[in-house]
Amino acid sequence: MDRTRIGTQPRTSGIMAGIQHNQTVGGALWRDLLSFAVYKRNQGKLTRQVTFAVLAITLATGVWRLAQLLPVWFAGVGESVLTSGGGVMSPDIGVLRFLVPGLLLVAGLWFAFRLVNYPTFADFLIAVETEMTKVSWPSADEVIRSSAVVIFMIFALAAILAAYDLFWWFVLRAIQGPR
Repeated sequence: MDRTRIGTQPRTSGIMAGIQHNQTVGGALWRDLLSFAVYKRNQGKLTRQVTFAVLAITLATGVWRLAQLLPVWFAGVGESVLTSGGGVMSPDIGVLRFLVPGLLLVAGLWFAFRLVNYPTFADFLIAVETEMTKVSWPSADEVIRSSAVVIFMIFALAAILAAYDLFWWFVLRAIQGPR
């Protein structure tokens, strides 16, 4: 009996299993992205909500800026028209100015919602919230005292550096002589 072959499978089944595994992972990704389900609904709620809010605000800011820039991008060199008041009127691009950013906003919000409910990322956020509950937070009085020390040290170091700078300025001016 050949001991090297015990417990091993033929090489072709491993390759096929790898292909099937990759197809399953890709299918699971699309299934998770298109799902309405909330992963582990009662765990890590605050961290997920804050993460979603930050993503949504960032996305909304970008989409708002895009809506402002679309008329500028679509305006040709000679297409701007001067108004009687002296202002410049950009070309009217109609519903396109709001349709493209609106669709991007909806798609981005959906992606952000699915991202915070994607199992791997959601488990990370749940773990972050769990670890944050273990943190020993300082009292308000301790924060004030520590902040005062830091601010004092910043000003003290700034004064010391200014004194060094002035000292070397006078020394080098004395060596260089008057001009």
